[in-house]
Amino acid sequence: MARMTGDLGFELHRLTAQLDRAADRILDAALGLSYRRFLTLLLVGELQDPTQRALAEALGTSEPSVSRMTAVLAEAGYLDVTPSPQGGNRRRLSLTPSGKEAVERSRDLLEGRFARIVERSGVPYVDYSQHTRALLGVLAEDAGPAPRRD
Repeated sequence: MARMTGDLGFELHRLTAQLDRAADRILDAALGLSYRRFLTLLLVGELQDPTQRALAEALGTSEPSVSRMTAVLAEAGYLDVTPSPQGGNRRRLSLTPSGKEAVERSRDLLEGRFARIVERSGVPYVDYSQHTRALLGVLAEDAGPAPRRD
C-alpha cells in the first residue's frame, strides 16, 4: 500500500477538501448559502450572463444539475433566468442585485477568514498567494478539457 501521509498530492487534496468544508460552514452560518451555491453565483458573474450549458461546462457538471441549482437560486432571488436570444430551450443567467451582493459578501467573508488562517499558519499571505497562482497557472497549461461530472 502506498504511503499517504507526507505525499504532497494527497496533502493538497486534504487541504482542498477541508477548505471547501470550512467555506461551506462559514457561508451557511453567515448567509444561509452553501459553498456550491456561492460558486455557482460567482461563475455566473465571472462568465458574464452565461447560458445554463456554459455554466454546466464551467462547473464540470450536468445541465440538469445546473438547471435545478439555478431554479433554487432564482427562487431565492439571486438569479434571473431568461430565454436566450438564440432561441430554443436555452436559458441565459444573470445575477440580480441580491445575487451580486451575496457574491461580494461571500468573497469578503471567505477572503478575510482564509487570510487569517494563512497568517496563523506562519506562511506569509503574499508568498502563499503567489505560489498558489503559479501552481494554478501550470495546471491550466497542462490540463486538457475538464472531465464532466454528473
